[in-house]
Amino acid sequence: MGKLWIAALAAFGIDQASKVLVVHMLNLKEVLIMPVLPPYLVFRMGWNEGINFGIPLASKWVLVALAVGICAALLWWARGFTRPIALISAGLVVGGALANVLDRLIYGAVADFLNMSCCGIQNPFSFNLADVFIFAGAAGLVIWADDPKAGDDAARSR
Repeated sequence: MGKLWIAALAAFGIDQASKVLVVHMLNLKEVLIMPVLPPYLVFRMGWNEGINFGIPLASKWVLVALAVGICAALLWWARGFTRPIALISAGLVVGGALANVLDRLIYGAVADFLNMSCCGIQNPFSFNLADVFIFAGAAGLVIWADDPKAGDDAARSR
């Protein structure tokens, strides 16, 4: 489980450091739009009070409780993981989710600032590094998480 906690702390810390740098030190919360490598990368300030893509779901406290509950369930599930990459993937999800929880507690919404477009397609949405960690971790869990049914079958065949 050490790898899980290291990945979670890294994801959490990197996300929060990026928000301090971009949102506060570069003052994106006031400037709102800052071209970096347009159109491929633009810092575009957004405050997400809902779930993915700003879809409204419930109050801040319901979303905080939901995220913490999902993290707790994921930590419980990860206790049985044998592959280090699965533990790291779980840590990325937990760290990213808790970083977004901290945003909700501090700001009342999640601070999003990354906007990427390409090939004439304008993306109207912003996201943050926590979202990237959550997505990468979830993909890793789909690919590398241990299958409890396979473990049961292996145990029965012995």
